[in-house]
Amino acid sequence: MAWIVLIVSGLLEAVWATALGKSQGLSRPVPSIVFGVAVVASMVGLAQAMRTLPVGTAYAVWVGIGAATTVAWAMATGAEPVSLVRVLLIVVLVGCVVGLKFTH
Repeated sequence: MAWIVLIVSGLLEAVWATALGKSQGLSRPVPSIVFGVAVVASMVGLAQAMRTLPVGTAYAVWVGIGAATTVAWAMATGAEPVSLVRVLLIVVLVGCVVGLKFTH
């Protein structure tokens, strides 16, 4: 169950990071509210997962999922350029996250 909570929390990290970027310095209300709700939910989920999982593993997986999802979303929406090298590096990052799960 901790792994599921951690994965959802990592996805919420991508939500808050994207909302923070769209909030223009927290000056736009809707993205700012989305940021606030998502960051709290993401942190609570990370904290819950860390009750069972090692801190280093949980944090690395959380950051990896959040970073990969944020970049993938940005590329899918055209906010960041897409290239073969960038896609391959994200695939490697996800592979490392999966590897951490299997070494736990």
